[in-house]
Amino acid sequence: GPYAWASDFETALKPYELAAQHAQSLGLGINAGHDLNLDNLTVFKQLSGLQEVSIGHALTIDSLEMGLQKTVEKYLQYLK
Repeated sequence: GPYAWASDFETALKPYELAAQHAQSLGLGINAGHDLNLDNLTVFKQLSGLQEVSIGHALTIDSLEMGLQKTVEKYLQYLK
């Protein structure tokens, strides 16, 4: 929620960076999901150690507007 609603994604990412660093120090992998979309994904993908993203809700909504193939291509492009 708070990250998705942020107006400054770089600043909003800071708590997640700290949590990711702590999780990695414990040997845990980093995955992300809820509330990621084309507006905020490019910043969140910079999270250290991020292994996987789950973007089902936003992808579904974007697919209604752009079509599934274009939407998937766009998300893959943003994740490169």
